[in-house]
Amino acid sequence: MATGRPHQASPGTVGGRFAILDPATGEAFEEAPDQQPDELDAVVGRAHEAWRDWRTDRSARATALLAAADATQAAGAELASLLTREQGKPLSESYAEIARTAARLRYFAELAPEPRPITDGRPVRSEIRWRPLGPVAAIVPWNFPLQLASAKLAPALAAGNTVVLKPSPFTPLATRLLGSVISTALPEGVLTIITGQEPLGARLVSHPGIRHVTFTGSVPTGRAVAAGAAASLGRVTLELGGNDAAILLEDVDVERIADRLFWAAFRNCGQVCMAVKRVYAPARLYSDVVEALAQRAKTTVVGSGHDPGTELGPVNNIPQLARVERYTAQALADGGRAAAGGHRLDRPGYFHAPTILADVPSHSPVVTDEQFGPVLPVLPYRSLDEAVEAANDTGFGLGGSVWGTDLDRAEAVADRLECGTAWINHHAELSLAQPFAGIKESGVGIAGGPWGLYGNLRPFVVHRPEEPWR
Repeated sequence: MATGRPHQASPGTVGGRFAILDPATGEAFEEAPDQQPDELDAVVGRAHEAWRDWRTDRSARATALLAAADATQAAGAELASLLTREQGKPLSESYAEIARTAARLRYFAELAPEPRPITDGRPVRSEIRWRPLGPVAAIVPWNFPLQLASAKLAPALAAGNTVVLKPSPFTPLATRLLGSVISTALPEGVLTIITGQEPLGARLVSHPGIRHVTFTGSVPTGRAVAAGAAASLGRVTLELGGNDAAILLEDVDVERIADRLFWAAFRNCGQVCMAVKRVYAPARLYSDVVEALAQRAKTTVVGSGHDPGTELGPVNNIPQLARVERYTAQALADGGRAAAGGHRLDRPGYFHAPTILADVPSHSPVVTDEQFGPVLPVLPYRSLDEAVEAANDTGFGLGGSVWGTDLDRAEAVADRLECGTAWINHHAELSLAQPFAGIKESGVGIAGGPWGLYGNLRPFVVHRPEEPWR
């Protein structure tokens, strides 16, 4: 590692505020408020006050969310520039994230829970209706701060809840700006953005006034969030890590799928929970697959997200960069080789060369764990059963994919994967209308589509006899 680079493990506090670092330079460029846990009583209290009126009129909520979507789109240039500055992703990806944020607000604005009659043969009319939960605590990570914020606040607000949202201390600025933009369309107290360092998040999820905690992040932190929320018996939705495998079949056209497969692993510098994190290739095609992916890694333009030609930005923060370096070094020490990359780039900022690893043993942490960075191991297999077993041999269960020419056969293999979502010949492409959920250690609860809306509601059953006094 070259000298002369900053080594902050987290944003530093500066007199009630903390510094935000530009991952393309490693230098501080702004500060954010370092709110304290003792401020939460007032914040949650205002959310309760606002909830009394917000929950009563679904039509007014829909109108407000549509206005919030329009305001988000109108502020796109300012939001995108700030997002790239603090997160590092290319500006084009920041614009795409903002478009997705606005689209999700519109989607949930138009989604309403449906009452459902219960028919069981008795002379009673029974109907399931739906009621909001109350104030929701949302905690969002640094990889897609705006998109994931909208994934939590849009269904919660549409359902009639209020939201207290805490972004990562690595990326609070664009989220604060988004909150200001959206709040122009909302009554006061319906949405509050709080920023700060721990124990702010821990205190928020265990606050007795919070009725639902929705969190996206790592498995260890998810466990801590669940334990904290248990104190008040609040509902919990956890979207945790992934170690998605891509299985290439014998009939795959390597050159045809190489670009799509590469970017399924390296988009957002590999900092995607549902990114391809392991590739299993037939032994006969193994060298071809490694070479095709390595060539794309070697020609990918790495740089500041604000540079027009950049395809891959920096890793977001020093702790994550250290993790990527550690896993890569261990893979090489375990006998693997870097077909491309394999090292940090010698320049200011948190840049790591896009890396394709070959000949890595299956027990190496870069295979068994989630690297969450621009590093991809490719492993050979001799039989399809062996590949499926290896893909499923993980504590994670978020997504997976199968790549081949025979779509029926590929679908049959995909059906054997132990995960929440499986794709064929692509990966991590999600519709707003579909459920998003992992199994095993990858999550609890369901986000996305109508399931995301109902996850923010509770059933309320009304029984009415067909005749008076019956």
